Amino acid sequence: MASEFENRVVLITGAAGGIGKAVARRFLAAGAQVFAADLRADLLAAAAEELGATPGATIYPIEADVTVVRECERLVAVTVAGAGRLDTLVNCAGVWVEGPSETMTEADWDRVVAVNLKGTFFCCRYAIPELRKTQGCIVNISSDAGVVGTPETAIYTASKGGVSLLTKSLALELAPDLVRVNAVCPADVVTPMLRYQADTYGRGDPEGYYRRLLGCYPQGERARFIRPDEVAELVCFLAGEKAAPITGALLSIDFGTSAGYGYA
Repeated sequence: MASEFENRVVLITGAAGGIGKAVARRFLAAGAQVFAADLRADLLAAAAEELGATPGATIYPIEADVTVVRECERLVAVTVAGAGRLDTLVNCAGVWVEGPSETMTEADWDRVVAVNLKGTFFCCRYAIPELRKTQGCIVNISSDAGVVGTPETAIYTASKGGVSLLTKSLALELAPDLVRVNAVCPADVVTPMLRYQADTYGRGDPEGYYRRLLGCYPQGERARFIRPDEVAELVCFLAGEKAAPITGALLSIDFGTSAGYGYA
């Protein structure tokens, strides 16, 4: 695996978050040059220091806000200026909101859609010309909520459903250029975002919130949450040569929650 990604350049958004940092770690271990972008400069610096401690790792932190179109353009420009090319874009930046739809606000909508969908699209938009040159690929992080509807998550589900169909549309558009576009669709992953969900929406009982989520999984008492490294492994596979025939796919990694088990 390491030789496959030698001299490859990977740009990751949301790289200081749980999934993004795991994806960066996996690509670094595989020998890639990683350009790691995130909004939070402090978290990004800490992540870069942690990941840069890996022997042979080459990581370049970029502070940026993907909700601003010119920042998406700058991310790609900085990457190409620094490395001379771009082989893979991984869109990991994402935020969460939940609650009854009648309590949601315009600010809730704007924030979630701007990060999850607008940011993903415009990072893709500016990466496309560079990926055409390298016959590279895009991996978007969608969600099981981007495959099936879930209650009291209308805004988040709308944003991730958009990411899922954006992925399919771009895959068809870019197939003649041999640029592949796929999405990974996880259920609940053990990340700071999941802790935020439990702390914010758990009604003072975070453990109870976790139990309610796990109660939706078909594994019953054996259910567990997904680890970030498990998501990262799938992302790295999709960027590799063995995944050459795969484009336009929504790959679920959710213990079956989107298979029709009555997610609620």
